Amino acid sequence: MRAILVSTGDPAAAQIIKASFRGEYKVDTALNRETCASLFARSRYDFLFIDLEFLEPGEDASSGRPNYGQALQRYWQVMPNVEIVVMGPQDRIRDAVMAVKAGASNYITYPIHADELRFMTDSIYQASLMQSELNYLRDRFWHVDSLEVVKTKSPAMMKVFEKVRSVAPTKTNVLITGETGTGKGMLAKLIHRHSNRANAQFITVHCGAIPDSLIESELFGHEKGAFTGADRRKLGKFEISNKGTIFLDEIGTITPSAQIKLLQVLQDRTFQRVGGEVTIEADVRVIVATNSDLKAMSDGGLFRKDLYYRLCVFPIEVPPLRERKEDVPHLAEYFLKDLNKMYSKGIFKIDPRVLEAFELYNWPGNIRELENLMERAYILENSAMLTPDGFPGEIFAGEGKAVLPQVDVSLPISTVRRKAVEAVEIAYLKSLLSKQTGRMSKSALAAGITTRQLHKLLTKYGIRKEDFK
Repeated sequence: MRAILVSTGDPAAAQIIKASFRGEYKVDTALNRETCASLFARSRYDFLFIDLEFLEPGEDASSGRPNYGQALQRYWQVMPNVEIVVMGPQDRIRDAVMAVKAGASNYITYPIHADELRFMTDSIYQASLMQSELNYLRDRFWHVDSLEVVKTKSPAMMKVFEKVRSVAPTKTNVLITGETGTGKGMLAKLIHRHSNRANAQFITVHCGAIPDSLIESELFGHEKGAFTGADRRKLGKFEISNKGTIFLDEIGTITPSAQIKLLQVLQDRTFQRVGGEVTIEADVRVIVATNSDLKAMSDGGLFRKDLYYRLCVFPIEVPPLRERKEDVPHLAEYFLKDLNKMYSKGIFKIDPRVLEAFELYNWPGNIRELENLMERAYILENSAMLTPDGFPGEIFAGEGKAVLPQVDVSLPISTVRRKAVEAVEIAYLKSLLSKQTGRMSKSALAAGITTRQLHKLLTKYGIRKEDFK
C-alpha cells in the first residue's frame, strides 16, 4: 500500500488528510518536526505533506531569501523519489510558491478541502508516472556508460540533455556556449557518442592554444614546402577526422583567414591543404564551443557573420554550476568514484560539512573547479572520508552565514531564540559526529552528555550517525 506522511501542527488538517485517503493510502501523522524526522527516517513514503513552519529554510547567502531548496534536500537525501507538498496559511502563499520553485511538487493552503486535496494528489501521481516512463525511454537512448553523466536534478540541465538527445543522431553543426569549466567538451563527446559516427574518430582542437601562424596548418594540413619548416606533407585535423566528428574549442580565437577556410568547409564540404591545390572532401561533423559572445563579436566585426550563422544552426547554452547547485552532490560523488578507480585509496564518503559548504560556494571555476578540488582533497585525505581539512579555506568562507536561520520579526522572540538554538545544535552535532567518525560513545563523551541523550538529539533533528562513518 502506498504511504503518506502528514507533518503539521494543525490536528484538524491532519485528520482531514487522513480521512481523505483512508483505505487507499497508509497515512502517518507527525504533529511536530521531531516526530516527522523520526518517522521519515524509519519508513518509506510516496508523499510528504509538510507545514512550511516545519521546513526551516536557511537564508540564501546571495539573495537573502529563504533557501527552500536546501530544506527540501534534507528529505530527498533520505528518500529521493518522495513527492513533497507544502502546506501553509493564505498569507504565506509567496513562501509556498518559492518552495515549489525549489522542487516541491505542489502546495495547499489552510483550511484544507478534501476534494482539492485528492485532485492535487492524483495529478501529482499521474505526472510522476508519466515522468518515470519518459525517464525510462530516455535512459534507453543513452548508452550505459553515459547514464551517470546525464543524471541531473537541474531543470536547466534537463533541457540541455534533451537538446543533446535531439541533435545527436543528426548531421547538424552544433554551437555549445557557456563559461569556462562548465563541461562543454563533455557535451561534445556525448553528442558524438550517440551519433551515427560514434565508431569513427572524435578529434578535439583547442583553437586558443595554437599560434595564429599555425592554426590553418593544424586544421587543414599543409604540403611540403608550403612555408619555412614544412619539410614534409602534414594531414590536418579535418582530414584525420574524416567520417567522424571534429570539436573546435574556443572557436572565437581563430584568425580571419582560418575563418574563411572553415566557412568553405561548412558550405562546400571541401578544403585545400596550405600550399596545395588538390580539393579534399570533408565528410565530418563540426561541433564548436566558446565562452565568448560570438553574436556580439560578429556584430562588432571581430568574427565573420556568415560563419557565425553557419555555426549557430543548433545552439546549446550550458548553465554555470552556481545555477545548478542541486547537481553538486551527485557530481562530487561521480568524481569520487572516478578517483577511487584511479588511486584505489578506498575513500567512499564525503563529510556532510563539505557538502553544506559546497551548497553555499559560488563556484567561479564551475565543474572543472569542483573536479580539481575533489582530486586535491582525495590526495591529501588519510581517512575513509573526505573531510574539510583537505579543502581550501575559501570553500567554507560563507558557511557561517547559513548556521542561523532567517530572522522572522513577526515571530515572538522565544520562537526566534528556539530556532537559533536548534540551528547551532544541528551544526555542532554534525561537526562533532564528523570529528568522531560517527562513534556515539566518543561523541557523547566529548559533548558532555550521555549516549542516550545524544541519540535523542540525533532523532530530534533527523541526523543519521551512519552518514559520518
